[in-house]
Amino acid sequence: MSGFTDNTPDKRLVLITGASGYVGGRLVGRIDCDRYQIRCLARRPEFLRDRLPDDVGVVQGDVLNEAGLVEALTDVDTAYYMIHSMGSSGDFQREDRLAAGNFARAASTCGVRRIVYLGGLGDSQHELSPHLSSRHEVGEILRTSATQVIELRASIVIGSGGLSFELIRALTERLPVMTTPRWVSVPAQPIAIEDLLSYLVKSLEIDVEGNPIYEIGGRDVVSYGDLISEYARQRGLKRLLIPVPVLTPGLSSRWLGLVTPVYARIGRKLIDSLKHPTIVRDPTASDVFAIEPMGVREAMAAAMRNEDREFAATRWSDALSSAGEITSWAGVRFGNRRADTRVVHIPVSPGKVFGVLSRIGGENGWFYANWLWRLRGWLDLLAGGVGMRRGRSDASHLHVGDVVDCWRVESVIENQAILLASEMKTPGRAWLRFDIKESEGRSILRQTALFDPVGILGLAYWHALWLVHQLVFAGMVRGIARASVRSPNNETRVGSGEHLNGLATPTEDQK
Repeated sequence: MSGFTDNTPDKRLVLITGASGYVGGRLVGRIDCDRYQIRCLARRPEFLRDRLPDDVGVVQGDVLNEAGLVEALTDVDTAYYMIHSMGSSGDFQREDRLAAGNFARAASTCGVRRIVYLGGLGDSQHELSPHLSSRHEVGEILRTSATQVIELRASIVIGSGGLSFELIRALTERLPVMTTPRWVSVPAQPIAIEDLLSYLVKSLEIDVEGNPIYEIGGRDVVSYGDLISEYARQRGLKRLLIPVPVLTPGLSSRWLGLVTPVYARIGRKLIDSLKHPTIVRDPTASDVFAIEPMGVREAMAAAMRNEDREFAATRWSDALSSAGEITSWAGVRFGNRRADTRVVHIPVSPGKVFGVLSRIGGENGWFYANWLWRLRGWLDLLAGGVGMRRGRSDASHLHVGDVVDCWRVESVIENQAILLASEMKTPGRAWLRFDIKESEGRSILRQTALFDPVGILGLAYWHALWLVHQLVFAGMVRGIARASVRSPNNETRVGSGEHLNGLATPTEDQK
């Protein structure tokens, strides 16, 4: 747990899975903390704690490991199940099946009163994509438990930072003329993130019998093409959509990976789902929940207002699952660790250097040869990796667990050190570490690229990139030094005084 007892008297305990993700992260802030105590389940609690209020508990656990779920579900009244493996590079259907079975059994063991599951719309009477079929199967597995299950089935979610909105925004902003495959015209019933959260919150209290399935959506039935046109209208852009029949899901996903933040692996599974209509056929939810949902115009306007702020409250890429399958290195034999270390003396304070480092990546770039970083990102996309399209949620500050392009922040010590872990496809584990020390009124910056190779392929990968590393890493440390000297006198600080995890050199058992 996060250092306190979270079974406060007179408050029912709510467990939220997927709290590092887009919907789950926002749900935490919507539940009334005066009436409920919130506990979050996370594989990496250190990535989540700095984002949560002090009175929200965090317990370590993985839905693929049933043993750890019993502790997480102990004393829980209602559990939100918002986990899926669409980002996995492995057999996501098998993982979804295993995770749901583990959760169902643990919930029954712990006497959980209710599970609220967020699934996907789609007519099960027709053949569905593997992703949508898996969503429906997860609901069926959860309903095998002794716990009551409320399943909410939704289509496209419109909200700042969401996967679908990011796709629509990127396509519309970057392409004045678009060739659109058939899936762009398939009907859907999008729902605004605000309305989806209202359904989830009301699921805590509604009095229902059995294990109901509710289909939820916004006021309008539209297509992705309609959403692109509506975004363009509100932004004052003129866009031409030319339908073509020849783009297969595979080609479409590669294309999306090149022009949007949606990389190829996620894109393929998303497009497979978009081939099927996802509309509300049973309107029961509107009577039970008494929610009047927004139309597309209002939902898009709300998303754009939030998107115009410095950063969205949560983003789809914040979730660990956005990086794909989390590799377990247990039992893997690594070669000798490789390191590229460079040291530079900078005539400014450590605070200034740290402020510059805190802005690395995203729109700010990597201080040298950004075109090479973009090239590496495109190659990673083609290999099914995350590429460089995820950017960062805050342009000026870093917190543990934040995404920075193809990296994730492993640890931060204010004015002293930053450790980034690579989430690209590589034959081994990679980190980028920055250490700052003060000496006689100057800063000594040590930049270290670390790589644990796996087998001969890993060693070959490291040595094949040796010349590139000499160019890029040397240029980067010089660029950081120049930017630190040019930076204003005010020193950038991390966050607003939140707890910062200690930084340690990655060890062989660190994942």
